[in-house]
Amino acid sequence: MNYAEESLRLHGEWQGKIEVISRVPVRNKEDLSLAYTPGVAQPCLEIQKDYDKSFTLTRRHNMVAVITDGTAVLGLGDIGPEAGMPVMEGKCALFKAFGDVDAFPICIRSKDVDEIVRTVYLISGSFGGINLEDIAAPRCFEIERRLKEICDIPVFHDDQHGTAVVVGAALLNALRVVGKDIGEVRVVINGAGSAGIAIGKHLLNLGARHMKMVDRFGILCEGEQMNPAQAEMAAITNPEKLSGKLADAMAGADVFIGVSAPHIVSQDIVRSMAPGAIVFPMANPTPEIEPDEALAAGAAVVGTGRSDHPNQINNVMCFPGLFRGALDVRARDINEAMKQAASHALAGLVSDEELSATYILPLAFDKRIGPAVAAAVAQAARDSGVARL
Repeated sequence: MNYAEESLRLHGEWQGKIEVISRVPVRNKEDLSLAYTPGVAQPCLEIQKDYDKSFTLTRRHNMVAVITDGTAVLGLGDIGPEAGMPVMEGKCALFKAFGDVDAFPICIRSKDVDEIVRTVYLISGSFGGINLEDIAAPRCFEIERRLKEICDIPVFHDDQHGTAVVVGAALLNALRVVGKDIGEVRVVINGAGSAGIAIGKHLLNLGARHMKMVDRFGILCEGEQMNPAQAEMAAITNPEKLSGKLADAMAGADVFIGVSAPHIVSQDIVRSMAPGAIVFPMANPTPEIEPDEALAAGAAVVGTGRSDHPNQINNVMCFPGLFRGALDVRARDINEAMKQAASHALAGLVSDEELSATYILPLAFDKRIGPAVAAAVAQAARDSGVARL
């Protein structure tokens, strides 16, 4: 199937992937008086007296805003907010299908951090959570940080943290396959943008201790010229202060994680890694190295972002269940404890009997994923004090 042609044809037929459907009947005068005026005045007054009732007397408790500025859309780059709308609608469809979360796309015509933050904050009272999507780095870091400071609902940049959660789960299980400990392995992450930096931070929180990050200019090393987010990572990684290119970083490494560019890892580079190497080339649609080439060069476990290879590392395994759990306990935030819980819950769905080099994660359509991640996230929210229920 030519997915591009068929998808374009179907989008013309669908004319949008989501719609608003009423949850209440409006068939007669009595229905109208209850759903709208005059009866609706009473819940309005109750919310005026008690803000928390905005969650119980409206759909807010189950509603997430999917927000983009269209600057980093699905590998297409800065194509603008309207051109990003099909992706945002698709994200909303996945929220509903995999987490029974109602989501609404909002595409903002601005690249100004202040304008975006102000816009999202002003509409946040209509939602129970904010999912930031396809916003370019480094602007995305500042937008998320500032929104988390001023909003009283969870703010989550899926390109960063959803990716990190699923990579974390995949790595935990890949390490089970090769018999290595996360605290001992040497990890190389290529691509020091939003996803790479979030993956690095998440793996450090999961227990990784030996890490190098690489970007186009080479290995991140403290003291070099880079943006603030990269400088933060340089300060907590690469303790040897190694300089050089990707090949230098990967010599002797146990783990490679790529969120960068196609075909930039050679078989010789994989051969230079430690025995039992784990290779996650996740550039889409073309990975940093083709899986069969990585395996032929000695990699023990390989995972990509693609569905046509084993071990697909896909955000859909995270964000629906994660938001489901956060919404269920009316969390104020999605914190590190909740993200770690999500990784462990996802990894735990693969039993010792099922685990193999070609099966380190459940399949994306495994119906256990959403409930398992939601339950773990909800409990972590309670334990960490950000739950209101």
